[in-house]
Amino acid sequence: MKKDIILAGVGGQGILSIAACIGLAALREGLQLKQAEVHGMSQRGGAVQSHLRISDQPIASDIIPEGRANIILSVEPMEALRYLPMLASDGWVVTSINPYINIPDYPQLDAILAEIWKCRHYVTVDADDMAKNAGSIKAANMVMLGAASPLLGLSPAALEQSVTELFTAKGQAIVDLNIRAFRAGREWALSQIKP
Repeated sequence: MKKDIILAGVGGQGILSIAACIGLAALREGLQLKQAEVHGMSQRGGAVQSHLRISDQPIASDIIPEGRANIILSVEPMEALRYLPMLASDGWVVTSINPYINIPDYPQLDAILAEIWKCRHYVTVDADDMAKNAGSIKAANMVMLGAASPLLGLSPAALEQSVTELFTAKGQAIVDLNIRAFRAGREWALSQIKP
């Protein structure tokens, strides 16, 4: 088992919480992991990306080579587009369709999505809407974790345990909200992924 995952988004969107959940679940399942992060300043809408590698074998480097990522998991469509060169030919793009417009010349959303939809494998998600339905737009990152979950090679139970562990300090209502968001994203992805 080996998964190389690029996590992408903008500061404040919860990328690192997604990475923490995947990492905790991987460790829970006895896997090894390496991670490298680049943090933009959330106050300025800076880009955040993480290279997350999980495997049942030793991992030599924390950096994913270009064209070798199994998954690009993005909470923002332009950030997904930015990392398409990192994707393996059989890799998956899992991205929110909700733009974070933090620059005056943000491209047309239709043009961004058209490029993403040219990929061989993709799941596009209205994460904001699903998160609102789950109880709060703040849980959009957990919708995206759920949407990627069928592709991660980790059990849903291990991922839900990680979500619980990550949010327990904030109270049961926040844990429940994030679990609902995770499950909504997972159900959507399972309905979109063709065998």
